[in-house]
Amino acid sequence: MMYDSGLILEGGGMRGVFTAGVLDFFLEKNIDFSNCYGVSAGACHCCSYLSKQPGRAFRVNVDYLDNKNYASVYSLIKTGDFFGVKFVYDEIPKKLDKFDYETFSKYEGKFYCGATNCITGEAEYFQLKDLKKDMLKLVASSSLPLLSRFIRIGGIPYLDGGISDSVPIAKSEEDGNVKNVIVLTRNEGYRKEPNKLIGLMKMKYKKYPAIIEAMKNRHEMYNKEMEYIEQEEKEGRIFVIRPSKPITIGRLEKDREKLTALYNEGVKDAENCYEALMEYLEK
Repeated sequence: MMYDSGLILEGGGMRGVFTAGVLDFFLEKNIDFSNCYGVSAGACHCCSYLSKQPGRAFRVNVDYLDNKNYASVYSLIKTGDFFGVKFVYDEIPKKLDKFDYETFSKYEGKFYCGATNCITGEAEYFQLKDLKKDMLKLVASSSLPLLSRFIRIGGIPYLDGGISDSVPIAKSEEDGNVKNVIVLTRNEGYRKEPNKLIGLMKMKYKKYPAIIEAMKNRHEMYNKEMEYIEQEEKEGRIFVIRPSKPITIGRLEKDREKLTALYNEGVKDAENCYEALMEYLEK
């Protein structure tokens, strides 16, 4: 059933398998949303959710961990991207674990992915309708700083959307969504610390002062978003699904057992709040 609500998906690299678990539970229960917003890994997982392919987002994350073309220092040195763009966004969806482009294109709502404009340092949101044509926008949303090349769209360089807007609740509210369901990849109360690699970033991105400033202030932006989300959650205006316990894996985690456990936690946490979620969406 399609609910008149925003669905907002945080990124977090490999921590996103938690989101994959939540979304697979949504597919099992036929829960659809009129507007979806994803950042980085959250946007990637949303694609398999909208194409109605349960299990695919998780498989894509874990089945190729041993392939040097998927995520490796080898790929970073060879291509400039830790996550191999051609392998992840072309070979996997077209050959190895085929993506259902047709079903995705039939989604009746609107789906946006967030990316960071490196000239302005601001978040921009691209609507994805035809993923064969829009794939570069998804790549831009997921291009981690220091670990990825710029993605140029219309001549403008972009990087990961999480730099400028980690959880686009403001975008969803600006679009008129009164109800919003947010899937986070960190436990309640988590707050970011200042980036320890800002010195390295200043050297790499010295021609782009706005992106340096955005990364320098990212922890403040993120923490303000979390404070707002937690307050709105207490007031009952938004519904949040987050890991029930602290996440111990990193954004580049390659331990298959840990990733499987986190995926299963996503399924279970979604199941545990199912009744409360339905009450929120149907009121």
